[in-house]
Amino acid sequence: MSGTRLRASDLPLEGVTVLDFSQFLAGPVAALRLADLGARVIKIERPAGGDAGRSLAFAGRTVNGDSLSFHAMNRNKESVAADLKDPADLERVRGLVAEADVIVQNFRPGVMERIGLDYDSVRALNPSIVYGSVTGYGGVGPFQDRPGQDLLAQAIAGLPWLNGSADDPPVPVGLAVADHLASCHLAQGITALLVRRFRTGKGGLTETSLMESLLDLEFELLTTRLNDPSVEVRRKGPRSAHAFLSAPYGIYPTSDGYLAIAMNPVPTIGRLLGLPELESMTDPQTWWDRQSEIEQAIGDRLRSDTRDAWLAVLDAEDVWCAPVLTLSELVEHKGFEAIAMTQQIRRDGLTLTTTRSPIRIDGERLTNPRPAPRLGEHDLEGDR
Repeated sequence: MSGTRLRASDLPLEGVTVLDFSQFLAGPVAALRLADLGARVIKIERPAGGDAGRSLAFAGRTVNGDSLSFHAMNRNKESVAADLKDPADLERVRGLVAEADVIVQNFRPGVMERIGLDYDSVRALNPSIVYGSVTGYGGVGPFQDRPGQDLLAQAIAGLPWLNGSADDPPVPVGLAVADHLASCHLAQGITALLVRRFRTGKGGLTETSLMESLLDLEFELLTTRLNDPSVEVRRKGPRSAHAFLSAPYGIYPTSDGYLAIAMNPVPTIGRLLGLPELESMTDPQTWWDRQSEIEQAIGDRLRSDTRDAWLAVLDAEDVWCAPVLTLSELVEHKGFEAIAMTQQIRRDGLTLTTTRSPIRIDGERLTNPRPAPRLGEHDLEGDR
């Protein structure tokens, strides 16, 4: 199964069988993480259309009838088509459940109960099963029936108010951050329960949600607010990149691009940029009190030269800074090439480039050329 230099037997989850009942992102990516670690992952998909992610095309791009994002998050899996409302298909799937090690599902609360594939029902069939469930909002409370979608979870968690400046409207994160974090947490819970099962023979249920994943992401903010009720989100000046960090932390324009400056003493930045008014600000409290003024001065100065010219000045003094790369600059950069985060997969005579697992095992990157499956491609194999 492995496309790495590791032998299949060296992959941590070799021999583990996962049934992936989930759709689109959080669940499928959690299952993908398990596949990259050596598990055999079988997608259970509805016969008409399959996983909704097959047609929900990121940037409108599809290949071989499936979205590019589907190819990315379902590579190295098998597909079995089954109508879970059909008694014969359901019985066939129950046969797979009886032999599986792990189940992953992300239906709304109550769906798996109605078809008899909830944790209690599955545990009666397969006592050692490890059952992983991800929902939008934890399955309890007033949010539980709202659609479990990334932007909506970001909105409820208040994440858009943490981005941008004081004059901006709420600015969401432009990636499915809740889904991806939830996929990591679900995969972590599953692997932890597998360790317990190998140790004790006991299976178990692990659960997470988009909401819990975002609240965990906000642990610094929430811990501060819960212990000091006076703390509020007050976004700062036009260049600020964090509502709770003082100047110069932010994104600044240069003559040909943008530059990120992280936590650095304002006097140091003032000295390197030739701004004596900042060099004299030795009291850190002024970095809060005069944040907009400081950001304005830095921005005006950086506009006078190119991004790379200023990087040379700041890098020479080990200032915490970085270029703000465009997508084109990123994929063409030698640093992107050096980290080797891509791999090729092949389906129906076509070769696609996608990302690999970010995990390395025994010093080796985890890659595999096996593509995302066609709907129902492994109907017969699924029973083996």
